Amino acid sequence: MNVLILMDSFKGSLSSLDAGLIIKSVVEKNPSDTATVLPVADGGEGTINSLKDIENAKIVEVDVHNPLMKHHTAKYLIVDDKFAIMEMSESSGLTLIKDNLDPMHATTFGVGDMIKDALDKNIREFIIGIGGSATNDGGMGMLKNLGVKFLDKNAEEIPDGPIGIENLDEIDLSNMDKRLLECKFQIACDVDNPLCGKNGSSYVYGPQKGASKEQVEKLDLLLAKYHEKTKEVILNASDSTPGVGAAGGLGYAFKNYLNADLKPGIEIILDMLNAEKLIENSDLIITGEGKMDFQTSMGKTPVGIAKLAKKHDKKVIAFCGVCDNNATNVNVKGIDAFFPILNDCISYDMAMEQKTSEENLYRCADQVFRLINLWR
Repeated sequence: MNVLILMDSFKGSLSSLDAGLIIKSVVEKNPSDTATVLPVADGGEGTINSLKDIENAKIVEVDVHNPLMKHHTAKYLIVDDKFAIMEMSESSGLTLIKDNLDPMHATTFGVGDMIKDALDKNIREFIIGIGGSATNDGGMGMLKNLGVKFLDKNAEEIPDGPIGIENLDEIDLSNMDKRLLECKFQIACDVDNPLCGKNGSSYVYGPQKGASKEQVEKLDLLLAKYHEKTKEVILNASDSTPGVGAAGGLGYAFKNYLNADLKPGIEIILDMLNAEKLIENSDLIITGEGKMDFQTSMGKTPVGIAKLAKKHDKKVIAFCGVCDNNATNVNVKGIDAFFPILNDCISYDMAMEQKTSEENLYRCADQVFRLINLWR
């Protein structure tokens, strides 16, 4: 049996490659079986690592500002000296300030640092994953870095972060970097939220970025004001296009200010990795991620892989760290069976330890393949 393993990371405990290699070791206990590991990601953390072995790809390191404007080294890929692959989490990610979350002041300014560095290297094509953000500023920080001016009534620039929108009176595009007109942006986005409202970026994702209930309500109102001001300079600006609410509204900035295409991240990644050909030549597909829930069924990595696998009538098994009661939605999206790896009531910190995750994933995968072997 030829098994293809396309695991996303178990965030905080196992990388996509580590998880894949553990399952490979189980599969190949049967001498007649072979397994191929292809790490994948959907645009969030791990995307660069998943794609670093692409032919003619090189890693670039650049000094950027983190979400609270502290200096930080980020990395991205340049492929064929032609296009850049970036993940916003390298500069504006949740993990960079996980002990000091501040959704009212966190900014995407650092994303602009990365883009400007690539522009200086004569790059004009971009693939940017926007998962895992610590920000809720509608992409204003990035745009400010690229030359857009957000001004108050005194024609002074407003403070960084969504808190500054309180004083926003005018948006000035006249100094926007002209090189952006030559650029093509593909944005890897795994959610379809609008900018505002109960299903918007603030209400759905604000709490995980540290926002209280009161701050969530305020953030939503601030982004609504930002949209109204944007429409004064971009008449056809949309706050309801699926995905503009991603990464605290960074999707909104890319779509409306930079004319970007928003696509499911996993589709972009699988296409780049030529995964369809590998799937077509495999007998069984293994995928998975840290937590399997309703969001998984909405098009995250495992379901994106399953969709492609079902195009070729392949069976799909998934492993996850944990799941909730909504996880069964993935069964109607192409995952034939999924298996959470936890087997005991242990603390969150213990469950997230790498050694614990390794042991749990190995044990669970071993039992699954014992069952598979019984019926062969």
